[in-house]
Amino acid sequence: MIAYLGLGSNLGRREAAVLGALRALEAAGAARVNAVSSLYESDADGIPGAPRFINAVAEVAPLLPAVDLLERLKSIEAGMGRTGGHHESREIDLDLIAYGAEAGVFGALTLPHPRFHSRAYVLIPLREIAPGFVCPRTRTPIASLVAAVGGGPGLERVSGRMVG
Repeated sequence: MIAYLGLGSNLGRREAAVLGALRALEAAGAARVNAVSSLYESDADGIPGAPRFINAVAEVAPLLPAVDLLERLKSIEAGMGRTGGHHESREIDLDLIAYGAEAGVFGALTLPHPRFHSRAYVLIPLREIAPGFVCPRTRTPIASLVAAVGGGPGLERVSGRMVG
């Protein structure tokens, strides 16, 4: 089973926060990190005037069911000092993008993530580490999803790809 996580930070030591979240995920026994995309810098989506985000996508082997993995991600966010909501700056933002071939609504969890297909800062790093990814809900290949968002204006690669 493979899952994909979106990671972002626009406060404090952004790069350290993203990488620290991955270490915390493994330390918590929630998943094994298989690969991590390059780090990308992007404008703060929906937060006018906010600092830019550092974003990445990680491929993980989950060690928990999807709903429990999401709960652990939220716990890691809280432990790393996340105070901002959806349209606020934040120390860390962790999203469960996809969990295997699962598609649907599972309580507070929607799979795949309901807005991932419109976010270049998720799609471009996802394509980097999973060029064969196909959306579990729509069956749309990642190349078509990237083409639909226009290649990511305002998105800048700031580091090379990392392997977990």
